[in-house]
Amino acid sequence: MSATVFQNARVIDPSRGIDERGAVIVIDGAIAAAGADALNQGAPDNATIVDCQGHTVMPGLVDSRVFIGEPGAEHRETIASASRAAAAGGVTSLIMMPDTKPVIDDVALVEFVKRTARETAVVNVFPSAAVTRGFAGKELSEFGLLSEAGAVMLTEGRATIANALVMRRALTYARDLGITIAHETQDPHLASSGVMNEGLFASWLGLPGIPREAETIPLTRDLMLAGLTGGRYHAAKISTAMSAAAIARAKDEGAQVSAGISINHLTLNENDIGDYRTFFRLSPPLRTEDDRLAMVEALKSGAIDVIVSSHDPQDVDTKRLPFAEAEAGAIGLETVLAAALRLYHNSDLPLLRLIECLSTAPARLFGLPGGTLKTGAPADLVLVDIDAPWIVREADIRSLSKNTCFEGARMQGRVLQTMVAGRTVFSA
Repeated sequence: MSATVFQNARVIDPSRGIDERGAVIVIDGAIAAAGADALNQGAPDNATIVDCQGHTVMPGLVDSRVFIGEPGAEHRETIASASRAAAAGGVTSLIMMPDTKPVIDDVALVEFVKRTARETAVVNVFPSAAVTRGFAGKELSEFGLLSEAGAVMLTEGRATIANALVMRRALTYARDLGITIAHETQDPHLASSGVMNEGLFASWLGLPGIPREAETIPLTRDLMLAGLTGGRYHAAKISTAMSAAAIARAKDEGAQVSAGISINHLTLNENDIGDYRTFFRLSPPLRTEDDRLAMVEALKSGAIDVIVSSHDPQDVDTKRLPFAEAEAGAIGLETVLAAALRLYHNSDLPLLRLIECLSTAPARLFGLPGGTLKTGAPADLVLVDIDAPWIVREADIRSLSKNTCFEGARMQGRVLQTMVAGRTVFSA
């Protein structure tokens, strides 16, 4: 028997509504006890004792939107390198997007991801699969076979399905199989050649803008189709107050819908682009401060369910270009927790709700183990000093790509130890 006891800790477990002083006992890779009650159980014989010194033990983060280059673009990120970055950021489980070369749209590729993760990853890596073959938006992939092979979610990744009939059929098919479809919406015609949020700041910079409606119009269509079909729909990454309001209405009407938001859109706004800084070229684009504040309120109210890193590695060749020519995307696995803690330190969100959105809620939505410190659950947990100051430096980034929005940023809150199935995979 192997045992580890985290004592003298602040224990946070959103799955049980717990935020209290206590301990966490791990035996043979599973949670044996967690919370104030664990103090009375005593340490098992020969247990490793970790004195947390008042720091916080919480469920490991579950990141439901992670782009990885392997297969096809291993120079940007491999499953192994992404897992090491995840462990350093407190992420113990991640869902890998199917935006690879080739696109993950058949069983062999799902099995490739699972096999590679078993052999090289230090955290749990769950594959997702494409809704349509090759992201062409026409022919549906084999949902049933992909699900049986281990795909935990269906998504078009960065793409948006334009055909409403295809989306209706996808939601109906997925409903019958109990699978969630996650979709990022952007109307290609409204977005056109836009590269940042449409508005006064875009005009000042002389850059073409993308209106908020480019996101909200196809999202509204999807929400209506979710209500029509009864399918489970997840708005993968919203960014505007209008989108949050549409999600809230659909939930009130009984549709099986949920929503996610990237940490970038929760903590940054269009002004951060500054002097054409391409690391802030994102999709959807960074919005106004009013939209950012509306996203925080939507998290509080429950209109938005999960926070994602939207980890999207891009190399020098695709980022060190004029702003309008640079690829969209930023890495985020190593900074998602620290950046999210800004909302806690600013008193925008309670810590319990913040960790629920980062861990418990995505695990529940996509049927994944983890996201909890309940007895018997896998010991996927993270020890965090939520007050420790540090600076994001390129030299310290573990990801193969360095395109972070937070380069040089001052953070407050650092991961001290990450454990997956009772095994320490990161230690500061």
